[in-house]
Amino acid sequence: MTSTALTAAGPATVALAQGAAVAAPPSTTVTAPERFFPQAPGTDYFLADYDQYERYLQRVAGESDRMKLESFGTSAEGRTQWMAIVSSPENLAQLDRYRDISRRLARAEGLTAEQAADLARDGKAIVWIDAGLHATETVTTQGQIQIIHRLLTQNDPETRRTLDDVIILFGHANPDGLQLVADWYMRNEDPLKREFNSIPRLYQKYVGHDNNRDSYMSLMPETENINRVHYREWFPQIVFNQHQTGPRGMVVFIPPFRDPFNYNFDPLVMTTTTEVGTIMHSRLISEGKAGSGMDSVAPYSTWHNGMYRSAPYFHNMVGILTEIIGGPTPEAIPLIPETQLARNDEPLPIAPRMWHLQDSIDYQWSMNRAVIDYASRNRERLLMGIYQMAANSIERGSQDSWTITPQKVDDLKAAATTSDRGAIDAGLFDTVLKTAENRDPRGFIINPEEQRDLPTTVAFLNALMKSGVDVEVASAPFTVGGKRYPQGAYVVKTAQAFRPHVLDMFEPQDHPHNTEYPGGPPKLPYDVAGYTLAYQMGVTFDRVLDGFEGPFSRAGDQLTTPPGAVIGSGRAGFAIPHEVNNSFILTNRLLKAGASVEWLESGAKIGRTQLQPGALWVQASPESSAAVRAAVSELGFNAYALDRKPAGGAIALKPVRVGLVDRYGGVMSAGWTRWLLEQYEFPFEVVYPQTLSAGNLNDQFDVLVFTDGTTPALNHAAYRPQRNQPLPKADDIPEAYRAWLGEVTADATVPQIAEFARNGGSVITIGSANRLAHLLGAPIAPALVKEENGTQRPLATTEFFLPGSILSAKVDNTDPLAFGMPAQADVFFSNGQTYRITGAGAKSVAWFDTDAPLRSGWAHHQELLKDTSAVVEVDIGKGKLFVYGVEVLQRAQPAGTFRLFFNGLLYGPAAAAD
Repeated sequence: MTSTALTAAGPATVALAQGAAVAAPPSTTVTAPERFFPQAPGTDYFLADYDQYERYLQRVAGESDRMKLESFGTSAEGRTQWMAIVSSPENLAQLDRYRDISRRLARAEGLTAEQAADLARDGKAIVWIDAGLHATETVTTQGQIQIIHRLLTQNDPETRRTLDDVIILFGHANPDGLQLVADWYMRNEDPLKREFNSIPRLYQKYVGHDNNRDSYMSLMPETENINRVHYREWFPQIVFNQHQTGPRGMVVFIPPFRDPFNYNFDPLVMTTTTEVGTIMHSRLISEGKAGSGMDSVAPYSTWHNGMYRSAPYFHNMVGILTEIIGGPTPEAIPLIPETQLARNDEPLPIAPRMWHLQDSIDYQWSMNRAVIDYASRNRERLLMGIYQMAANSIERGSQDSWTITPQKVDDLKAAATTSDRGAIDAGLFDTVLKTAENRDPRGFIINPEEQRDLPTTVAFLNALMKSGVDVEVASAPFTVGGKRYPQGAYVVKTAQAFRPHVLDMFEPQDHPHNTEYPGGPPKLPYDVAGYTLAYQMGVTFDRVLDGFEGPFSRAGDQLTTPPGAVIGSGRAGFAIPHEVNNSFILTNRLLKAGASVEWLESGAKIGRTQLQPGALWVQASPESSAAVRAAVSELGFNAYALDRKPAGGAIALKPVRVGLVDRYGGVMSAGWTRWLLEQYEFPFEVVYPQTLSAGNLNDQFDVLVFTDGTTPALNHAAYRPQRNQPLPKADDIPEAYRAWLGEVTADATVPQIAEFARNGGSVITIGSANRLAHLLGAPIAPALVKEENGTQRPLATTEFFLPGSILSAKVDNTDPLAFGMPAQADVFFSNGQTYRITGAGAKSVAWFDTDAPLRSGWAHHQELLKDTSAVVEVDIGKGKLFVYGVEVLQRAQPAGTFRLFFNGLLYGPAAAAD
């Protein structure tokens, strides 16, 4: 099949597409998609799966001299991620050279502007275009098949020119998801019954849609693979991330984006992104393709660093997001009156009509073509632009510099005593904004001896390195600012190309207080407002404002945690600190082997070392001694071999049977938890509502975990209604998945959970699942509510608003639930609920002790949190209920609060055993 919209540009696009010359006929030696796949990709009611896609790429790579196929890693389920590198044969013969030019310009180290200009003249623009990140957004992969074929076969002047000037990296972001979704869609022989709304599990093995929230962590293998291509190997000047679906009544969202603008990145990256987006709109309009919108038509902003298209901004790269309608099942574009009036943000409205997959692919081709053409026409500008931004970063990190944040603007306004039509005393710019204490840091120093959890700190540094950040290690002791640091200290300087990313990971976010209109309700951020990774992971660091040097060498690859040691020669057992998350790995290995493991309630004093409450005591045996000695080297903590068990009470641990609650279709928070439990070697089983409602839970589990979003059918007046994805009918899905259907309900399920707790089981609830705590009769009351006519309701956003931000909480680290925690901890909170204790049997383990707990992000009326509980421990019969109002596991990022959850998995069963 050949779509007329995919032929060489017609007269309307001559100026954009250089279509004036007569195109040579397309190549016939490259297999056309319609001759390879069971049906042509782009036809209604058909989806090619990843196996077919992979075989097709392998076929055409062997047929065309315009394409080279490379693997860039392996997916979570073991599939190869392929990157089709498309360019002219001459460029493909010199890929190493052009990749090196791209790297040198992007890093800007040791380059003068003249040298950079020479490289830019010699180099080729690099453009990354992905597909399939969100697997149910099916247009992108099906369209990529057609687009690659067209670029391999067309010989029109634009194609030849762009292939000479540009190296295009077509990467697939989620092979496993494509295979799942396409096979599920195609399972029905009747095309009219084909759908993928009822897929039984997440379309990435662990995190589903959140695979686009992992960019600065690189926890999922697919993210790590793509980040390596972007920030360590190829350094593309443009990253084009394609998504669905478009705004209602329209076809596609394309940048420019709405505010807020993240103040950390170079403004040139956003003006160039806007430039590229505008060119894309113009191309569609010039081709008569209506229905594109920008800015206000969608909620997308450029604030958050965690997404595939936004992380490039912090690396001086253009990031393009498109969101288009369509799919294999035809749909109707509805008539939305407001979309019919042309305006700046929607210049060419589209009339209501039926819409087919090929229509979306036609638009996708035009948008791809526009991006590639822009890169061709602006090749040297793009290459010099990425160099200039990198050079700017190095310069700013090498001298005193200042970043203006919303709070500093507020300080400026507060300092003004007079105003003339909004203008204030210009001298305040220097006396308020450009003060010595307001300078940006020149770098950050991490003393390994000051870390509560050194392996987690090393994981933080490795996350930076996976994103291309330079980390240095001291080869000898040194002094900075009068403070002495040891050999092995870690240094992250801001005088490097990716300075915006460094600042964004160490410094607090100060999100603008945007409102829908002056005096109106807050405008919801796109995703979260505050996410400072160093805070979330509990990293201790020094922020250095003056330039400094030392005996530093750059770490070439991933850091390894310095090995721990067994200290002492005692034979009774081992005392091990509780502060290190990796201690839970050892605990689980020992419990699995039947060894004796206890928590020392008063900790232990060992010489000059004080182990805080919760320190592990492992009774010595040949097996446990071997396990401990192996673990300290592998996992990076010390163990103290003692001749006698330290004095004081102890809690004996037992092997636990964890039931992780999920629902049909998969809940992302449960998926993240599943991944985390695997990393720390907790034994668990995924459990669905039918099993819970059937009862006899104590015979199967010791702990039940309900993460955010797993109880959508439960209602409580203090909580906002939850989104509840409708479940399919049992007869419409394969029998193997029918046991996954059902919901946690007040009538059928809650009584069984209550019986489980009364009989000694532990129940853990997080986020929206905390409404279960009230149905279980916990003596706690929601704090962030208002009484109206005798009925509670959650506070309106004008009354309290705290979207995804980091707060400081007081912690009772003498309570077993908080063993190993600091007395003050950074916690992640997102418009959730906090609590007040209303009766006996409940205890606050973490709470907000100040009226200004915000550390990073945005808070409106944060004073309402003061003296409310963030984490509560409740006795229910012989069992325990642990209620987490803060997101202690949020996307597996806040390693500093993992212990609050891990402790709950072990403490409840141990207390019940007592």
